[in-house]
Amino acid sequence: MNILSQSACSSCHAKGACTVADIQEKEIEISNFSKNYTPGQEVTVVFQQSQGYTAVFWGYIMPFILVLTTLIAATSLFGNELMGGLLSLAVLIPYYFILYMFRNKMKRKFTFEIEENS
Repeated sequence: MNILSQSACSSCHAKGACTVADIQEKEIEISNFSKNYTPGQEVTVVFQQSQGYTAVFWGYIMPFILVLTTLIAATSLFGNELMGGLLSLAVLIPYYFILYMFRNKMKRKFTFEIEENS
């Protein structure tokens, strides 16, 4: 299923003069729906709030914790801020690689549902 994701300012009357307006088409997978839907039919895609918090944790909070912890540890260990900064950024490479390797497991955990608009 494709959804049209747009920022709040994309509906603004001045979006032609502004580069902030953002509209993207995104593809999501929805499994286990029982009704047949036709293209163009309006539906509501539902994502549980608790799953959203988990996604925010793995996508934003955990990388921040890793970078900050690595920066503090490497700077105090080596005494060099440049080395600490580079190592703290380099720790994100294996983190996102591991996250990528577990993408199928996360795909099963984060599920979307469809509600028909009346």
